[in-house]
This record gives sequence, C-alpha cells and structure tokens, in this order.
Amino acid sequence: MRRALAKTHLRLAAVDDGAFSRRRKTAPLVAVVWSAPDQIEAVALGSVTVDGRDASERIVAIVRSLRQYEGIRGILLDGITVGGFNVVDLDRVARRLGRPVVAVTRDPPEFDRIHAALRKYFPRDAATRWRWLRRHPLFPVPTAGRPVLAAAVGCTRAEAIALLHRATLRGHWPEPLRLAHMIAHAVGAPRKARESRRGRTLMVRAYVPKRGPVA
Repeated sequence: MRRALAKTHLRLAAVDDGAFSRRRKTAPLVAVVWSAPDQIEAVALGSVTVDGRDASERIVAIVRSLRQYEGIRGILLDGITVGGFNVVDLDRVARRLGRPVVAVTRDPPEFDRIHAALRKYFPRDAATRWRWLRRHPLFPVPTAGRPVLAAAVGCTRAEAIALLHRATLRGHWPEPLRLAHMIAHAVGAPRKARESRRGRTLMVRAYVPKRGPVA
C-alpha cells in the first residue's frame, strides 16, 4: 500500500448501492474506477439481494468485471451493508480481491439497535451478520470538513487514512464514493426509494426489512 500511495495516479474502485423499493428483491450496485487526482475511468452496474447474504460475492464480482481491475490498488465501500441488512464480510472481499478494503461511514453506528434488529429479523444467522459488522473496529479519519469513521482490512490504519485523504478532493467525503453514490441513485428505484436508504450503511437506524428473514 505504501508504494501505491506514492503513485501520482493512484487507482481505486468505489462501490455503493442504490435506492430500492420495498417491492423489489434486489438493489442496484455500482462500482466506479477512479484515478487520482480526478479521473473517472470506468463504471460497472450490478445488483445485490435485499436483506440477503450475497453482498461480499457481488462486490467481488463487480470489481473483477472491471477492465482496469489489475491496476486497482484499493477498494472503498460506503458502509459495511448494502441492500438493507446484506452485510459485507470485509475479510472475504479483501482476500478474494487481493486488495485493501476500506469501509467508510459518516456517523457512529447505533450498534444496540442494529443488534436488536438482527436478532429479531434474522434469527438463523444473526450471530454471523453481527460478527461481520463488529470484526473490525471503526477509527476516526480527520478531514478538511467533518471527521468520518472507517474500518480497514489489508492495510494499516495510517495507510487507510492516507488513502482516504488522497481520495478526498474537498469537504469530508471521498470523491470515488461520492460518484458511486450519485450513479447508484440514478439507476435505483424511482418511487419511495429513499425510505430504505437508512439501512444501507453501518449506521442502521430505523430500517425494517421489507419481508421476513432471509437465509
């Protein structure tokens, strides 16, 4: 990672999910390839099961589908869940892609409410989802704006902070994730979609799965 951070044109992949309606079984998934200082090189579209267990594999697949895959030096995620309570196993993604993975969130998670929701709606595998959520502690990342929180696999905290600083052009949010977020919402469900966005990052607030437990 140190050598990658020294490159003038550091190349990263950012992944985010889009809004989805409660009637749909899948949520849109978008990967953006971004090269420092400010170039978008590619965009890939995919999907992920709402409240499912395929987040890690879907992220691996969409990143590997990118033509620039070999040159990507790190993966940025907007939180550690996609499509509601579909939790990402950061270790599995980092291992399968052979790249550092950094998940970023704006606000401290409400872990008590998350844990209660997992036990209520996903009793068969609540322990597994909870373990993936809590395996890597969050640490603060200072920015030119408000601080953010991050969890990292495959690199040190110092390297993760340096990577996020390289990717943040203004304010507090990494540019690749901002772009992935915009595109994911542009291709997402148009009606009543924003109501389910509350459950898509680490900070799950009042999100309720759109149906019963998903194995």
